[in-house]
Amino acid sequence: MTRAMKLTLAAIACFFLAVAGSFIWFVATWDRDAEQQVGQITQQQKDRLA
Repeated sequence: MTRAMKLTLAAIACFFLAVAGSFIWFVATWDRDAEQQVGQITQQQKDRLA
């Protein structure tokens, strides 16, 4: 393997680790009560379905 290939693979690995680490950090620090649910049905939507 050439030096350029090793650097490319190392850069890809670093990028993957950064993405995975930031996702794990996001999930670990998520405050469920501080955010509105994405799938929350409002009263207006309930009225339309009835």
